[in-house]
Amino acid sequence: MEQPNPLRAGLRIARTPEACTVVIFGATGDLTARKLLPALYNLAREGMVPAGFSLLGVGRRPWSDDDFRAEMRKSAEQFSRVQPINEEVWQTFAEGLFWVGGEFGDINTYEQIASRLEQIDQQRGTAGNRLFYLAIPPSWFDDAISNLQKVNLTNQSHGWSRIIVEKPFGHDYKSAQELNDLVSRAFDESQVYRIDHYLGKETVQNLLVARFANAIFEPIWNRNYIDHVQITVAESLGIGSRAGFYEEAGALRDMITNHMMQLLTLTAMEPPVEFNEHEVRSEKVKVLHAIRPMNATDVDQFALRAQYDHGTINGDEVPSYLAEKGVNPASRTPTFVALKFEIDNWRWAGVPFYLRTGKRLAKRVTEIAIQFKKPPLLLFPEIRDEIESNVLALRIQPNEGITLKFSAKQPGQRMIIHPVNMDFRYGSSFGVAAPEAYERLLLDAMLGDATLFTRRDEVEAQWALMTPILERWENDGVEHLPHYEAGTWGPEESDQFMQRDGREWRKL
Repeated sequence: MEQPNPLRAGLRIARTPEACTVVIFGATGDLTARKLLPALYNLAREGMVPAGFSLLGVGRRPWSDDDFRAEMRKSAEQFSRVQPINEEVWQTFAEGLFWVGGEFGDINTYEQIASRLEQIDQQRGTAGNRLFYLAIPPSWFDDAISNLQKVNLTNQSHGWSRIIVEKPFGHDYKSAQELNDLVSRAFDESQVYRIDHYLGKETVQNLLVARFANAIFEPIWNRNYIDHVQITVAESLGIGSRAGFYEEAGALRDMITNHMMQLLTLTAMEPPVEFNEHEVRSEKVKVLHAIRPMNATDVDQFALRAQYDHGTINGDEVPSYLAEKGVNPASRTPTFVALKFEIDNWRWAGVPFYLRTGKRLAKRVTEIAIQFKKPPLLLFPEIRDEIESNVLALRIQPNEGITLKFSAKQPGQRMIIHPVNMDFRYGSSFGVAAPEAYERLLLDAMLGDATLFTRRDEVEAQWALMTPILERWENDGVEHLPHYEAGTWGPEESDQFMQRDGREWRKL
């Protein structure tokens, strides 16, 4: 009997990891309440975590295990995608919730963690398998990682040990290298899972299926048929209470360096030999190395930034970025960025990739649009200017799905051609709600499948492309950025950015 190929294990539909304990540093924070706990509960509800699965929360509050369980119950009731809470599932799940209180820089905290983990191993049969999640600011990473190593929780002598690191993975090339060096002092690269929740979204994963499981797309996925690619991540919200973070990050660091570059690499990568973590991530890194880097002159020509001004969104007046609480009135932090990248390889030579992202835009939407070249149109010379290009649009949020736009004749005696759409929507096609991104990613980390996580060389390659842009903007002497009215699609300069190439942004 033929044995299954272990490299294709990631293609199995139903997967259950070994019994383990997930340790969340910063378990009192917003990320745990809104995303991590609901994701783990939903996995338990669907029978995708094993008996004995345990969760150890670590934070500075003087809670008991019961206090932690009560707080996590509130989180599940408020944020779980499946409601109401299943009492039987919750009771079983809650039995595996435990708490350690202490300071992240105090070695005593880690000694308590080690002691509790040994107890959990004995009581619940978790066999020394631990998944550490750093849901804490990067400034605390050094303390957490070095202290875990000091109490021998990073080795794999009695089960496996893995660590999940949340973005941002540094703020430039040098800091990304330093962070990677810090992590690698205690953990082997095979133990490290750098998480970008965009890669857990169904439509992002379906991009690979659309490309490589359909013979109609892959033969035309190249410079011979594609005119250009647009990737848009638009947000209607402002910065909210995140002024401190956003003033340091800006749109380029917050969105493009991680989320959008991931979308670009998945769109542009070559077919991997196998669908596994090594092959998929290696093909993504090849794309990053093929992107033409920008010098200072290129940045002035192919990169654009702006800030939102006051305006109206959904009928509500909203303030300008400079008027937001906590923002420096003289801030030059961009809230909108548009970029043009060229990929110097055989598949994509001459095909520009346009990226745009911004706060306080007209609506919340994330989309990858593949715009094909126009046909010769020799049969329709009178209306050739009216015929639009074919577009394959992958909507990542909201209303996840795929749309193919093509031309069709309008009924009647005259030759009138109109664009029409062929739509696929997850909700209507499958009749079930897509799982949250963190559900997929947490399950993969427990399984030891790093395909949808970011590798060290990938992180550093992304920053190698972004750092020259950041340095140019920091040193170009520009005092005032272009502005755009909140509730629009960005500054006029953004439209001009595309018009120079004889193109225009898609109307979303």
